[in-house]
Amino acid sequence: MLLEGVEIVLVKTRFPENIGMAARACANMGCPCMRLVDPERWNREKAAPLATPKGQDLLDSVQLSSTLAEAVASSTLVLGTTARTGGWRQALLAPAQAAREAAAALSRGERVSLVFGPEDRGLNNEEIIHCQRLVTIPTDAAASSLNLAQAVLLMLYECANAVRAFRAPPGAKKAGTAGGRAVTADEQERLMAALKSMLLSLDYLHGDNPDYFMLPWRRLLNRAGLRRHEYDALMGLCRQVRHKLN
Repeated sequence: MLLEGVEIVLVKTRFPENIGMAARACANMGCPCMRLVDPERWNREKAAPLATPKGQDLLDSVQLSSTLAEAVASSTLVLGTTARTGGWRQALLAPAQAAREAAAALSRGERVSLVFGPEDRGLNNEEIIHCQRLVTIPTDAAASSLNLAQAVLLMLYECANAVRAFRAPPGAKKAGTAGGRAVTADEQERLMAALKSMLLSLDYLHGDNPDYFMLPWRRLLNRAGLRRHEYDALMGLCRQVRHKLN
């Protein structure tokens, strides 16, 4: 399929009909995988008519997760969508920019998660922490809220276009993975936990909300695109600092 390696992740979805429409969007754009994180209601029978015949296989293979961290653990690029800006939501990408990053990751054989929040409120601050990059879809200010399936379709459309444009001409060498494989979202969360623990031990983090003050570090590491040997080196540094302090 065109978007093999892309996973649509729907967080705390309220209505099964929207899941059905999202499945149809996945089928339209060649995305083979959809995950549900703690859905409010999951009823395949209600989702099926909106998925159309092409989306039935996706509904049959839907994977359920209890947490967002679990759902994106194996992906190396996690793109979260948001209509809100400011505060925790900085360095936002446009859909086409995000799609180009996704296409580059897919060309290296990596997995990409596109994350969408509940229909009524979107992703909260605890959830966007698990997204390495944030994407906002420009809309008219008077009507900024998109239907969930519309947002899924638009993001997959941009990714499909980017994948087509990114494809190498016949005979060209496939993109390499110099320095080893990219770290997964699960590994990056382990690194962030180790870094947070180290900075707390150094009394570098202050206040009662250390996760907020960790955001610049998250953005730095997300931009860096860490490889496994770099992850190992940073984890070793955190362990050594903690050892010296103890």
